[in-house]
Amino acid sequence: MKRRNLVKALSVGAIAGAISACKPKAQDCTNSTTANTKTYKWKMVTAWPKNFPGLGTGANFLAEIINSMSGGRLQITVYGGGELVPPLEVFDAVSRGTAEMGHAASYYWRGKVPEAQFFGAVPFGMNAQEMNGWIYHGGGLELWTELYKPHNLVPFPVGHSGVQMGGWFNKEINTKDDLKGLVMRIPGLGGDVLARAGGSPKLLPGSELFTSLQTGNIDATEWVGPYNDLAFGLYQAAKYYYYPGWHEPTACLEGIVNKQAYDSLPEDLQEIIRIACIAATQNMLADYTAKNNTALETLVNEHHVQLRKFPDEVLEELKIQAHEVVEELGNQSEIGKMIYQSYKTFAEKTRNWLEVSEKAYLQAR
Repeated sequence: MKRRNLVKALSVGAIAGAISACKPKAQDCTNSTTANTKTYKWKMVTAWPKNFPGLGTGANFLAEIINSMSGGRLQITVYGGGELVPPLEVFDAVSRGTAEMGHAASYYWRGKVPEAQFFGAVPFGMNAQEMNGWIYHGGGLELWTELYKPHNLVPFPVGHSGVQMGGWFNKEINTKDDLKGLVMRIPGLGGDVLARAGGSPKLLPGSELFTSLQTGNIDATEWVGPYNDLAFGLYQAAKYYYYPGWHEPTACLEGIVNKQAYDSLPEDLQEIIRIACIAATQNMLADYTAKNNTALETLVNEHHVQLRKFPDEVLEELKIQAHEVVEELGNQSEIGKMIYQSYKTFAEKTRNWLEVSEKAYLQAR
């Protein structure tokens, strides 16, 4: 279904539901409609370039369906990274009310809320399917909400990248020693793991990646995957494209809402935001699933990118360091311990199921 049709369907569904709910008490419905005619105009700031494939368009999709499902009562204007606030200042902007809503990744705020990284990407951790299970049905969202409460924010998952690529490199990685001294753009816990392995991580917004790689300011960069990496033209700045994305088995993107703004909404608009975030989460993962392979074929066949798998020795070294990094993060605070134990327990349980379901099926296929 095309996005325009999906938005229309969601809108029709929301209206139909409202009509159905009002049928038994026509007078109540009239009064409710009268009480809920106020229009709210919000700003959404993002960490992504304006209209950037997958990430930026994912933010646009969320704004569009909220506007449609609300019948225009909640209108959201989307700002790309740098248009209203810098990409890495989304958290602060929404927290203080400069914008009512933001779209970014929680590991960007590691300096402010280190535990938030559990809700973004954990090296060698849960994939998109598992993360959705934990967040929606395993207590993850409740912990996330509690974590952000002191920062005047209400969080929602809004999109997944799926398993990412390992990144673009200007030198080959043949042994774990090749990681030593490697200057790489890599955020969050993945950056901590690289540092433990002898590398030098840097946090840069997406808009700076190409120039930094081309000028030698960095030796390597991860971004997302073929769909996004092709759009950035990273194949023009590096020769080797490595997989798998050990550092981000998915990037769970977040929609953060200023708590005062959220509390000011009537309950039906709050519910529309919640449901729209769920729809946007599924839509983004489907978008990446549909488009990554076509983009990968273009990179390899047309641009002659050298596709490489990380050697097992390198992955084993990174895995050892990752377990230590994640455990240390989980023991930094009381709420960190709660989040870590919840994440770890859920991951262990789902891993058993995935062994006899997804993994077994893929091997059989």
